Amino acid sequence: MENGKRKARRQLSPEEKWEIFLEVTSQELSQADAARKYGVDVSVIIRLRQLAKDASLAAFASAKPGRVLSAEAVELAECRSENDRLSEAIKEMAIELSLYRGRQRSGFSARSPRG
Repeated sequence: MENGKRKARRQLSPEEKWEIFLEVTSQELSQADAARKYGVDVSVIIRLRQLAKDASLAAFASAKPGRVLSAEAVELAECRSENDRLSEAIKEMAIELSLYRGRQRSGFSARSPRG
């Protein structure tokens, strides 16, 4: 930051992101070296690799040999997966809430003094 001004954020093109992914994955460059080369933070490189991995896994999971899926079908599969994950999270939170409310009714508190 020079004179209190922030440096403009670097926007990477899809081609640059692909190039970074290939260079880091093939170990031509470390994540830190790629970040310096392209003028971005290391967290951008880490996030880019995670996005590429997630997209690849989603594509592999939804692919049927010999059949190309539409973008809508892939998006639907991703939404269903996200829905399943969120449903499980809600179930866990409901159990925690039920246990918490049960403790309140019984007067039990891990912080209350025993005596």
